[in-house]
Amino acid sequence: MEKGEINFFSENDFNLEQENDFRNWVERVIESENKYVGDINFIFCDDKYLLDINVKYLDHDTYTDIISFDNGIGNTLHGDIFISTERVEENASNFNVDFLEELKRVVIHGVLHFCGYQDKSERDKELMRRKEEEKIKLFHVEQS
Repeated sequence: MEKGEINFFSENDFNLEQENDFRNWVERVIESENKYVGDINFIFCDDKYLLDINVKYLDHDTYTDIISFDNGIGNTLHGDIFISTERVEENASNFNVDFLEELKRVVIHGVLHFCGYQDKSERDKELMRRKEEEKIKLFHVEQS
């Protein structure tokens, strides 16, 4: 099976400086869930850009930090993950964590959705949080 690509794009002035580290980490997380890497695009944007998507495609007139569109086929993950860097920055401040840590949480939140995890019920939210914490720890694992 041919491995897909993990890409990072920006619709604002955000620049992901550790792109290769993030790409390798996302691949490890996907493999740790016994899934396969397909084509996954992370699109960094501002609040307005993400609000427009939220209204147009989900009929939600609210700001959010992330919207993911899952196009997976079987156990191969494909899709687009839109992340508002403005929301991430505000959430980092609200949760008293640094921007990069909050960004990791949001990035992996989208990937976990593609892996089948949900966050609608309280029980699902608790599991999602535990999985986010578990997967964030994989970011620091040395590459082999």
